[in-house]
Amino acid sequence: MRAPDGMQLTIEAVTKQFPTGRGQLPVHALDRIDLHIRTGEFVSLLGPSGCGKSTLLNIIAGFLTPTAGRVLHQGEPVARPDRRRTVVFQDYALFPWMTVQQNIEFGLKAQGLDPSRRADIARDFISRVHLLGFENRYPHEISGGMKQRAAIARALAPNPDMILMDEPFGALDAQTRVLLQEEVARLTAHTRKTVLFVTHSIEEAVFLADRVVVMSTRPGRIRSEITVSLSRPRIPEMRYDPWFIRTVQELWQALKPEWQEGSGNHDSAH
Repeated sequence: MRAPDGMQLTIEAVTKQFPTGRGQLPVHALDRIDLHIRTGEFVSLLGPSGCGKSTLLNIIAGFLTPTAGRVLHQGEPVARPDRRRTVVFQDYALFPWMTVQQNIEFGLKAQGLDPSRRADIARDFISRVHLLGFENRYPHEISGGMKQRAAIARALAPNPDMILMDEPFGALDAQTRVLLQEEVARLTAHTRKTVLFVTHSIEEAVFLADRVVVMSTRPGRIRSEITVSLSRPRIPEMRYDPWFIRTVQELWQALKPEWQEGSGNHDSAH
């Protein structure tokens, strides 16, 4: 099947249920999700904890299969992980026994590139994420922000079609989080990659995305979408733009009841 022109990802009526213990109803995580993402588009997936954001991302990545519906990547059904889609997790997921350089080279090695070529590519991305001088450090020797920079470089280095980011800044302090938001905005605009970015931060979702997709509490459904009118490149001063401030406030007021309801969900369907 050929994908429609300019369409990177198509999600059709995706539903996901997780089985529970004997005699209990399954957890209904997602309910008939329909979503289309264009090539080169940055989409933020926004919603309260427990709404199924990460579940949907894992289905797109090929780590989970939907109970019903399907996901198409460039017109082909997603059935398993694929190097055309790379993932950045909240917990960095760097190999502790590898240096920063070796971690970034990992996907390139899996592609069969020769050592000289993959070293050159890794060094280029180390420079892009401002980790020059730290290439021979191990993960335990660098800060959380540096680890996430390395994880982002590792995701970009194999030149995937799409990057899936699952609350990548959730474990970072507020200042580092803001700095990395700006870094991701710069890198993804420069590489023109398609990005699906899962977050529960309204400001983060609006600042980064071309489009914000808002999900309801479980079972997760798409309740609304917002096209972001900010120009690119994104710069820090845009956080004071009247449209940005108004949109963040309106989203907060609209989602406040669901945030409060979602705060009581502590299972893995988020």
